[in-house]
Amino acid sequence: MKKKEKKQQNENPLHREYGLFRNIAFTLRNMIAYDKGFLFLVPLGVLCAPVLRYLWTFLSKFILDMVTGEGDPDGLLRLILLFAAVQTSATMLQTYFWNHIFWRYIRTRTAMLIRMNAKAMQIDFEHLEDPDVMDCFQKAHGACNSNNSGVEGMMRELTEFLRSLAVVLVGMFILGTLSPFAVVVMLVLAFVNFLVANHTNVVAKREVWDPLAPWWRKRYYFQNTTTNFKEAKDIRMFGLREWLLGRYRELNKIRYDAQKKNSKIWFWCSLFSVLLWVVSQAMVYAWLIYLVAEGRLGIGNFSLYLASSATFYGYISSLLNGISTLLARSRELDDYRSFLDFDGGDEKTEGKKLPKLPSYEFTFENVSFSYPKAERCALKNLSLTIKAGERLAVVGLNGAGKSTMIKLLLRLYEPTGGRILLNGVDIKEYDKRSYYEAFAPVFQQVELFAFPLEENVSMKEPGETDSAKAERCLIAAGFSEKLAALPYGLKTEMLKVIDDNGVDLSGGEKQKLALARALYKEAPVVILDEPTAALDALAEAKLYQDFDKLIGGKTAVYISHRLSSTQFCSRVAMFVDGEMAECGTHAELLEKDGAYAEMFRIQAQYYVESAEKEVAAYGEG
Repeated sequence: MKKKEKKQQNENPLHREYGLFRNIAFTLRNMIAYDKGFLFLVPLGVLCAPVLRYLWTFLSKFILDMVTGEGDPDGLLRLILLFAAVQTSATMLQTYFWNHIFWRYIRTRTAMLIRMNAKAMQIDFEHLEDPDVMDCFQKAHGACNSNNSGVEGMMRELTEFLRSLAVVLVGMFILGTLSPFAVVVMLVLAFVNFLVANHTNVVAKREVWDPLAPWWRKRYYFQNTTTNFKEAKDIRMFGLREWLLGRYRELNKIRYDAQKKNSKIWFWCSLFSVLLWVVSQAMVYAWLIYLVAEGRLGIGNFSLYLASSATFYGYISSLLNGISTLLARSRELDDYRSFLDFDGGDEKTEGKKLPKLPSYEFTFENVSFSYPKAERCALKNLSLTIKAGERLAVVGLNGAGKSTMIKLLLRLYEPTGGRILLNGVDIKEYDKRSYYEAFAPVFQQVELFAFPLEENVSMKEPGETDSAKAERCLIAAGFSEKLAALPYGLKTEMLKVIDDNGVDLSGGEKQKLALARALYKEAPVVILDEPTAALDALAEAKLYQDFDKLIGGKTAVYISHRLSSTQFCSRVAMFVDGEMAECGTHAELLEKDGAYAEMFRIQAQYYVESAEKEVAAYGEG
């Protein structure tokens, strides 16, 4: 079995096993780091547990001793009052313990969840398209997703283990005065129960829960798709409801089957545990009755040892099962720590800071790139120089490699072959965070964030946002009409996720907002990766030309599968099937009469037809 587990670990390089003791140390460090209150509360809970479990067992003994004539009647009242005072104090302290430790568990877990999400936002962009990395993230997310599993479950189980240990140690002392042999027998039976429970945990995780990692990712997709506003129109207009529900039911059947399998595994474990408990109690009863019959044990001590043995066995089983549960939580914590320790780039800052240079020139030297597990290169042997201050149009059909080239330039991906130079220096020598500052990208898919409009432009925190500058950039990007119509102007919240009165934007409005973002950043290099795909050809051409005037002497790269940007650009790079097929000025490529010229002729007729229709419409008006 160990060989099989090791083989599975080797097959998954993203998963690491840290071991129980290292995970306990990791948990304790995080508990103390995020909340110093644990230093007081955990010892308090450990102290209260044996007092509350055994206190009244002793009182029962003393009462029975008095009834049978073996005790001191005069001291009984004082004893009851003393026990009541101790019980009341311990109960109050334990109530304080439970009320104050519960929310600290949750606060620590959410802090660790934020830490994991911060990691997810820092790893290299390319990993977000790797299913193995996403499965690793999903497992880590599962380890932070509930009160009783993963990181919080580890905290709870560790605390309960220490409390159970205190009860067991006191029980061993009490029963040891009767028969050390009885203590050993109960320890052995409880240990056997522990071995079975631990093995069941291992089997359940390997056979049920680990294989479900892709299921959670798929469920998350279907959950979002069936409830997301963006997909709602397509679902209704194309009648996708029953089809999606069918797929959802098929997916949920996998979960149901896994749950049935898990229940079956644990049924046999629970049955075995009950049988061991019956055996242990039968042995204790038989031994105590024998001692009473022989006159070697009084009724008071019979009561004390009988109650103590039940408590002892229950807690030794709980303690050992707690070890099994700790091991299970430890394995879940492995998932969390594996993702945290995954070397995903994390915007490492050991590189040089990007200097403020008067100009930036980028050179692709025989650059190739393949997506993970892809059969062919998305970009092959690209050699191209983007000169400072020039306008470069990168054109080609969908899937030609245009966006891949931009992702490499932006360092969202790293080349699988060749290198990219910035003013003669390999861009890998710069730390990513400072490198990103050189670019103001506008992507095809424009995302709104649940922030006020002005922060959606600045992409900075409120205290760092220049409202006047954000307004100027919005007006320059053609957003002035929409801005005037917004209820709170620049302070209007976007989306309804956080603010019920939040506003969403149309596709064209989002594109203008994205252009305003690019203007606000004032980076020396501007990238437009097909942000105008939703516009018609003439509107796209006009927007490109207007924006080109706004960015002045900055370097600009325009990506499009339409040719509206090519005539005012310095050069045009034509991509076909992942390779740069042609490069030159618009006139040079037309004269060459190659792939670009053919594409231009095909598209030119649509520009002419659109223009004629527009003129006709104005004429009729």
